[in-house]
Amino acid sequence: MKVLITGSNGLLGQKLLHKLREDSSVELIATSIGENRVSEKEGYKYISLDITNQKEVERVILFEKPNVIINTAAMTNVDACEDNKVECDALNIDSVRYLSDGAIKIDAHFIHISTDFIFDGENGPYSEDAVPNPLSYYGLSKLKSETILLESTCRWTILRTIIVFGVAEKLSKGNLVLWAKGALDKGDSLNIIDDQFRAPTLAEDLADICILAAKKKAYGIFNASGKDIMSIYEIVERIAKHYGNSTDNLNKISTATLRQKAGRPPRTGFILDKSRKELGYNPHSFKECLDIIDQQLKTID
Repeated sequence: MKVLITGSNGLLGQKLLHKLREDSSVELIATSIGENRVSEKEGYKYISLDITNQKEVERVILFEKPNVIINTAAMTNVDACEDNKVECDALNIDSVRYLSDGAIKIDAHFIHISTDFIFDGENGPYSEDAVPNPLSYYGLSKLKSETILLESTCRWTILRTIIVFGVAEKLSKGNLVLWAKGALDKGDSLNIIDDQFRAPTLAEDLADICILAAKKKAYGIFNASGKDIMSIYEIVERIAKHYGNSTDNLNKISTATLRQKAGRPPRTGFILDKSRKELGYNPHSFKECLDIIDQQLKTID
């Protein structure tokens, strides 16, 4: 099986790279924009690829002819998407059309990552057939990317996820768990919203379901989040307690007080029954995730 991944410099991309390069049944092509930021260079081929450039995407796909394309690249800063709609469209919508069109030409299986932000958060947790109603431009862009695949003739899998976190090299953006740990370690006073509920997802778990979908040639939409649904405040509180930090500096605030540009769904979370049954997906508990993060941080230190 020849697999091409986009966004290989990102968090999920790096997890997929490390898992797939060690799989003797897989020939791996890793792509990202610019230079390869992963220090391990063996076991795969790296190509710099701008997925917003249609000709570049087509050239790479037609030359490499992968059996599976896993698209991990996206613009995920919710407020930035509100401010930069053209850039958001290019990364989150247009690129999906280019990649899926390329997949059609070589009969490849296309695996795409989507988000809980396609929902308004009024009726979470959500099943795969729940009706979307995004509150932000980011959510709308990801919903439009899903629609491209729903209307495409390529073989596709959509994996919807929530707050992906983990440890990786030279990341261009942070994630909630590592940010919270760093701030708590410094003893910073933190104002944390307690009226938004999510199911944070360990990057390794999301990588595993990508690989399961690829090997099982799964077709359709699957939920791919963590199993524990908590408020953002509870997430940070549990991180504090896990690492033995005081919670005295944690202050509960409401979403309204932040006056963020983009709307956020109050309560999401996913029902994982379909992914468990059809793909064998079995995500870690949040406690297990923090234990895994512990071990990874120790190897970096």
